[in-house]
Amino acid sequence: MADRTVDRGPWTGCAVMFLQSLYPGVNLLSLFKDREQGKFIIFKVIKLTLIDSAGGLSGYEILKVHDADPFLGVEVKFEDVSACQRFLESYSSGLVRQSLSQHACRLLTLPQEFTVETQLKASEHILDLCLDKLELCLQHIHLSQPERLRDEEIDYLEEQLQIQARGPAPQPTPIIQEECPVPGNCFKFQNKVFEDRMLTAGDVQSFSNGVGRQWKHVGRALGKSCRALKSLDIDNLAYEYEREGLYEQAYQMLSRFIQAEGRAAKLSRLVKALEDCKLTNLAENILEPRE
Repeated sequence: MADRTVDRGPWTGCAVMFLQSLYPGVNLLSLFKDREQGKFIIFKVIKLTLIDSAGGLSGYEILKVHDADPFLGVEVKFEDVSACQRFLESYSSGLVRQSLSQHACRLLTLPQEFTVETQLKASEHILDLCLDKLELCLQHIHLSQPERLRDEEIDYLEEQLQIQARGPAPQPTPIIQEECPVPGNCFKFQNKVFEDRMLTAGDVQSFSNGVGRQWKHVGRALGKSCRALKSLDIDNLAYEYEREGLYEQAYQMLSRFIQAEGRAAKLSRLVKALEDCKLTNLAENILEPRE
């Protein structure tokens, strides 16, 4: 008789399953009402139970989970008679209660003794009283059409379940660009590579024109690796060429550096000293190609 029902074509119906914990100290209704995390876990228990009993994710949807004190009411719309029939068979055999208990024990960390009392209704009909008459139960469910659309809270809980099922969003893998090693005859400045070379007369002139009063600071920065430019030497240069002005003082300081260091008086050392003194604009000017 039930097989003939399956062939009737498009079919919908509604049933309400009432749940109550039989384990002391565990109140399913309170968990669903009072705790955000509890609400999600109880909903997940119900969803997993329906998946087990109805044979998958399709053919039904939860419309509402509501307060039916002391029970927790779960209103389910069936959109496929086969799914409804599988659910009724699972419910009749006790598999629905068993599934509810198992999922609740696992997700709520409850003892194995935890059990659930259930009652199934379609409109005013208590289906527990006629579970041996599958066709009649299907008829009662079919005649009990849903009076509402799915509750917004259920939409939210379904969305959270899907997010959890997908797992954490994959984090983008950082792209690590391998830095090409700087050749031994080059140096890096402002993420650009320049050929290192000995300082020229043009470099000295550009430096002297642009450094102004900061020439002493640059001299002291160079003096960290040049014995000819100690603090006293720089002060002597300032005194000796005071009348000639800042250009000449800077010119004489850098010329002394070149004379003392010889072939080691490299462009990279001057650029590094200018960086240390926050004079990157002057360094860029000296590094500009000249015609």
